[in-house]
Amino acid sequence: QVQLVESGGGLVQPGGSLRLSCAASGIIFSVNNVGWYRQAPGKERELVATITQVGITNYGDSVKGRFTISRDNGKNTVYLQMNSLKSEDTAVYSCGAGRFGMNYWGKGTLVTVSS
Repeated sequence: QVQLVESGGGLVQPGGSLRLSCAASGIIFSVNNVGWYRQAPGKERELVATITQVGITNYGDSVKGRFTISRDNGKNTVYLQMNSLKSEDTAVYSCGAGRFGMNYWGKGTLVTVSS
């Protein structure tokens, strides 16, 4: 059974930082592409960042230069370091994994950026 479990969300002030983690089980993590997506209330899900099995990264335009995705295959975990957070970053952040496209999803973790 494949499981992706996100953690690290919470309330942060504008300009602050958070680090999200997503721990995977039930898959051979190292051969999967993984990524972070987010969905704000009333909006469609959007790409935040992805990282391939060989470490190639891709970012959504709204987070370039502020967020960094990384992975630790030894820990079956993908991370999202979020800096210079803005109110518009408020959303449920979910991680996905898959060989071709995102076939597996976590339940998400809420990030709220507010003063």
